[in-house]
Formats: sequence, structure tokens, C-alpha cells
Amino acid sequence: MTPAARIAAAIDLLIEIDAAPTRPADAVANDFFRARRYIGSHDRRAVSERVWHVLRGRRRLSWWLRDTARTGRLLIAASLLLDGWSLDSVAEVFSGGRFAAASLDQTERAALRPIAGHGWDHPAMPDAVRLEIPDWLLPRLQARFGASLATEMAALAEPAPLDLRVNLLKTTREQARAALSGEGWDARPTRFSPWGLRIEGRRPVTSGPAFQHGLVEIQDEGSQLVALIAGARPGMRVVDLCAGAGGKTLALAAMMENRGQIVACDVSAARLDGAVRRLRRAGAHNVERHLLVPGDKWAKRRAGGFDRVLVDAPCTGTGTWRRNPDARLRLTETDLMELLTKQSEILDLAQSLVRKGGRLVYATCSLLQEENEAQVSAFLARHPDFRVIPLGEAWPLATPAPNQGDYLSLTPAGHGTDGFFTAVLERAA
Repeated sequence: MTPAARIAAAIDLLIEIDAAPTRPADAVANDFFRARRYIGSHDRRAVSERVWHVLRGRRRLSWWLRDTARTGRLLIAASLLLDGWSLDSVAEVFSGGRFAAASLDQTERAALRPIAGHGWDHPAMPDAVRLEIPDWLLPRLQARFGASLATEMAALAEPAPLDLRVNLLKTTREQARAALSGEGWDARPTRFSPWGLRIEGRRPVTSGPAFQHGLVEIQDEGSQLVALIAGARPGMRVVDLCAGAGGKTLALAAMMENRGQIVACDVSAARLDGAVRRLRRAGAHNVERHLLVPGDKWAKRRAGGFDRVLVDAPCTGTGTWRRNPDARLRLTETDLMELLTKQSEILDLAQSLVRKGGRLVYATCSLLQEENEAQVSAFLARHPDFRVIPLGEAWPLATPAPNQGDYLSLTPAGHGTDGFFTAVLERAA
């Protein structure tokens, strides 16, 4: 594709994303490219990178464009200008030629002209706009990060690397690394996870034999560490209560060496069904799935029967904005309030499954204290037979834990991972 054709495709993709505001952008993009198989891998990457660049800077772009209609065309054109293109260069790729976007009209040129020669930021921008966060969320993040807020938000605006978890049921980290090297990928050990490998940039590893044969699974290093401090061991009985498609379930199965029992639960049949192929590919044989439905007696019948209960709770996902920059545009304060209630209810269900002396592991991919420390404090007040296992005690490796204090608390700026919070809570024996 020519540069002009890539820009035209980026406009079309951005329009489709805007037309489906409740769907994740990556799901829309997958459908977009599936319907256009003539677009090669390099072109797909170039088109996606331009669109994701716009999504990461959406608030600033809208601020620069003021009250002008913020169409996909204008947003793409404005992003080019703010990246240092001249107005004439932008006009060249909006040429109206074959496979190119239609020429810029006079109204569009008038909206873009004041932007030329500027960078993305401006001293007059409100803090929430400059940091690319919703206005209502700014005070909460200021309370969380204080003077380091700008640094943390800048890291959260950067593209995430590709993290892989080595499947110890089938291979070692060095063997997996060698297999990936044979495919042309430079995979380097992660900083904290003993199972992790990192590849910079977006790479199509899922089509290669290392992934297809179950040697590696895509999983952020922070997510790997959540499974690590759960402390699952061979022979244990474990519940992954919000298992989704099974990413942490797979890590737990490897930790348990396929011995013992894991029950992967979720309220979505589609997500649980999606885990089947992953479990088979990984060679995980000690996992059963259970669909949680209203009125379900499953938890009541198994009360107090598990050594470990992992709750990877539904949350705002503020720690994953590197991967899902569109999510910050959809998140509302009402969403947060509803999630806080849901998290509390899930924790109350989860604790009933934990045996005496067993552990409940509560995790979110959120940066907000309300979903993290405050949620744990409220839980402990309701269930005084639980206590916090400090991170230093829960951390199973000889190497230092990523942070100090009671909880695992990860951020992109501090640790190079997605934002994660994890608390390990133990029931009195």
C-alpha cells in the first residue's frame, strides 16, 4: 500500500471504531482486517499504529480541533500535523487519487491550519486533557500518584511490549527463547517473572510453531506475577473464580505440574469455551470448567474446600490503557461505582470457598485505590477471620519482590508491566 492508501485505510478503521463505541477497538480492528485480507501484515501494522496513535492522543486532538467536527479524517490529519508533518505534506496523502482519501476541503484546511507547527501539548491544556484521562478520574489518580502522576500517565500512553509466559509443562525458558530465536524473534527474559519473555513491539508470534505447539502463551508480565504469588503447588485444590479465557488458569496449571485440581469459573460461557483450545495446546490436564449462573449452588456445595481461590476481579482496567487506549474514552464514574459493588460481592462469594488456613488472592488491573486497597480494607472489616499476608512473605522467589509493603502494586512507569494490584489474604486455621 502507498502512504496515502494507508492513511485512507486508517480513516476507515477509525470511523468503524467510532461507530461502535461499546466495542473494544481491537475487536473492531480484527473484524476490519478480516474483511480486507488483501491488506498485508506490514500494512496492517502501519494502519493500526496510526489509528492507535490517534486513540492515545484523542483528548489532545479534540482540544486542538476545538469545536470543529472531529471526523476520522480530521483526527488523522491533525495527528500527522502534530507529529511534524507540514500542511502541504498532509494534503499530499489526502490527494483524492486512486486508493487515497478525498482531498481536504476548505473547512477542513481552516480547522487544521492553526495546528501546523505545534507539538501535541500546549501550556493552556487542562491537566486531564494533557494526561489523556477523563476529568472525573483526575483527582483519583492525583491521590494515587501525587507528583509522579505525569510520569505514570506518560508510561501508560506508550505502546506495550509483547510479553510471553513460557509453559513449563512443555519446555524451559531458555528452550522457548531458542525456539523463538529460530523464528526470528529476539525474546529477552522479563525483569521479575521467572517464566517471562519479552519482545519489543507488536509481532505475529501466534502464527509460529513455538506458540502453536504450546511452548509460550501471550501474557503480560504483571499478570504472570499475580499467578506467581498465588502460591499454587502440586496437589492443591484451586479455584480461578473469574477465569475468563484462562490466562491465569494456565499459569496455575504449570505451577501445579498438572497435579491437583483447578476449577476455572466464569459467568461467560463464551469465555470459558474459548479456554478449551488454550488448555489443550498447553497440555493442561488438571483443569475443569464451571459456568456460574444465577441461583447456582456450586459454591455452597464446595464451601471451605479449596487451598487457593484466585479472584481476578472485573475492574475499570485503568492499568491496561497501554493496550486499550480507547477504554479510557468509554469509562464513566457510574461504571466505577457499579464495579465496586460487583467486586465486593465476588469477594464475599470467594471467601466462602477458602478452607481454614487457605488463601484468597484478590487482583485487579486497576490503578485506583477504591478498587484495590480500599476494597481489601472493607473485606477485612466484614471477614475478620482473614489477614493480609505481606508481599515479602507471599513472594516465593529468592530475588527481591517488585515493591515493598503489604500488596503487589505494579505500574508501567515503575515496573514496565501493565498496572496490577494483588492482595494475598489468609483465613485463620
